Amino acid sequence: MPAETHPDIIFTKVDEAPQLASVSLLPIVQAFTAVANVKVGVRDISLAGRIISAFPENLTVSQRQNDDLAFLGEIVKTSDANVIKLPNISASVPQLISALKELQSQGYNIPPYPETPHTESEKNIRSRFDALKGSAVNPVLREGNSDRRAAKAVKNYSMANPHTMGHWAADSKTYVSTMSKNDFFNNEKSATLREDQAGLAKIELVGSDGSVTILKSDIEYHAGSVVDATFMSAKALSRFLSQQLKDTKEKGVLFSIHLKATMMKVSDPIIFGHAVKAYLAPVFEKYSQELSEMGANANSGMGAVIDTIKGSPNSDEIIASINKTVSTNPPLYMVNSDKGITNLHVPSDVIIDASLPALIRAGGKGWGPDGNESDTNCVIPDSSYAPVYDESIKYFKENGALNPAKSGTVQNVGLMAQKAEEYGSHPTTFEIPANGRVRIVLENKDILHEHVVEKGDIWRSASTRQAPIKDWVQLALDRQSIEGCQAIFWLDEKRPHDAELIKYIKPILKEANATNQFKILNPRQATRLSLETISKGEMSIAVTGNVLRDYLTDLFPILELGTSAKMLSIVKLMNGGGLFETGAGGSAPKHVQQLMEENHLRWDSLGEFCALGESLKYLATVKNNKKARILGEAVDQATQGILDQNKSPGRKVSQLDNRDSHFYFALYWAQALAMQSDDPDLAKYFEPIAQALAENETAILDDLSSAKGKPADIGGYFHGNHQKTEDIMRPSEIFNRIIKLEK
Repeated sequence: MPAETHPDIIFTKVDEAPQLASVSLLPIVQAFTAVANVKVGVRDISLAGRIISAFPENLTVSQRQNDDLAFLGEIVKTSDANVIKLPNISASVPQLISALKELQSQGYNIPPYPETPHTESEKNIRSRFDALKGSAVNPVLREGNSDRRAAKAVKNYSMANPHTMGHWAADSKTYVSTMSKNDFFNNEKSATLREDQAGLAKIELVGSDGSVTILKSDIEYHAGSVVDATFMSAKALSRFLSQQLKDTKEKGVLFSIHLKATMMKVSDPIIFGHAVKAYLAPVFEKYSQELSEMGANANSGMGAVIDTIKGSPNSDEIIASINKTVSTNPPLYMVNSDKGITNLHVPSDVIIDASLPALIRAGGKGWGPDGNESDTNCVIPDSSYAPVYDESIKYFKENGALNPAKSGTVQNVGLMAQKAEEYGSHPTTFEIPANGRVRIVLENKDILHEHVVEKGDIWRSASTRQAPIKDWVQLALDRQSIEGCQAIFWLDEKRPHDAELIKYIKPILKEANATNQFKILNPRQATRLSLETISKGEMSIAVTGNVLRDYLTDLFPILELGTSAKMLSIVKLMNGGGLFETGAGGSAPKHVQQLMEENHLRWDSLGEFCALGESLKYLATVKNNKKARILGEAVDQATQGILDQNKSPGRKVSQLDNRDSHFYFALYWAQALAMQSDDPDLAKYFEPIAQALAENETAILDDLSSAKGKPADIGGYFHGNHQKTEDIMRPSEIFNRIIKLEK
């Protein structure tokens, strides 16, 4: 446990819209909880904060920051952990560089990001930056498995106030394309380690010339761990992408590629780069040497390539070649048609778990470069999880769009503890430098897995420990017992990794006499059955691995609720303690842009409200704090009030925004506390607060809306100015005074 003491509840400081919202919400939370002797503190896991903490040597004392992520990584291993985690940026290289440039412009003497490090110093700097990329936060904090579902209040509200759904036509041309061979799924090998195989291992490349290159050493494997290895052929990927471009043009639809270039921070940016090169093939063939000399990196996206070209001696010619190539290729699915930002511009702009559910919700339509909606070829190169989206699209073509007013719900129990499965593969993923054989050599000299590879192939290994697997199955048993509904393990017995998991699952289910309560179905079968189930208004529990946990807890909520940001996400930590996650942040960049342009923040903090209520009730149990329990139950009542009274943020300046919603949350929370009968002292304390907030409602709302419609300066996108942000997010002196006076 860290030597440093920590507060009862730790709120994470993150990025973009969730962080802006925290500047308004957190003071309310701290003021209310202080009455119950509950201290709510903050730890900075934002991208900017992590960059600053990684490079202290050239910073002033006032600029330096502690490594709060490392601190929290130790906290979540303790029995008294209570962390409310908001969604943070899983940074792609372009995002990382943008954040770095912003910090440098603010006077932070942090070295530039070395795209191609040569010296030992550059390699050291690059390794520190690499540790910040992609899914750097979640594997550290997720020391437990995931229990994620829609809170009852949220589900009831969505059924009573159903969101709009796009029309699905039976003859829709939208479809999913994926590789049929030589991808990660088809090349996978997996094994469960025996006692004599535990210990330190290494990954080595044995070249065609007999040379041996150590790709990674000192990898610690534990007995009972499921260890996988696989690769994607670069040549097969290139052929597949070229064929998809041809097919897309023939079918007259948009071309789109859907990856996870944030969480899969090594493999998927490389795959994305292949897609950029395939789309701009004539350009990369004709100007390969010039592009290389300029440092144009396709993995960073078409936007970065174009930016690199600008200002070069031959820029006009190359840009003209790019424009000609784009005009002869199929039109691209767009991130922003008005600004010309395509699917291929930035690897982190089109994240599969957000992009495909939104497309499916819209009736299979994506925005084209002409500003109109169109059918699209949804390219998902690896076939491991592509069947989920393929089957969803087929189902809705056959049956029409889901009716959210009558639909059931899919809960999720996800295996994610201790860097489980693919999301823990970053340190053991490699773009192969030469032809040869990659193999995992164990400490006892066993060769666990071996693949014949070629230069440019993407090879990766992942592992899943025994304890998290058993904990995951038990969590599924507990959840199914509570709900008494359909429960499905989304596992493919023909996939090597899944087959190893099934060897664990079946004996545990048998011992618990629960075999008949669970089905084991491959992802395609499970998708079909789950959609049939919720279409009848019934409930299903999806018991999944780490990636499907991520994908499904966006797919089903976006269809059922219209968003995945309102989910209740509880991580029961392996050593006790709780991590309470607040939902997805995929649309956060657009929210920030709107705030800066119009001073309107449409971020909905419903996920934060749900997490806060659960966190307080959990704290009450472990600390025997009766007042905390009352506060937590009152949070639930306030959340219900927000929904019942329609006080959630709207999209337009003329509607309520995040700050207005926080005012009503404080009002309803205070009213619930003033009316409760279990603690007269608490009721007496909050009665004048509730009264003052109600009496000043009009004046407070006028204060909150006084600057709406005007540009807002927060002093930076990744690393805003605290005072400027507070002035914007807490503009009502009346509101602030009422909260502070009664503190």
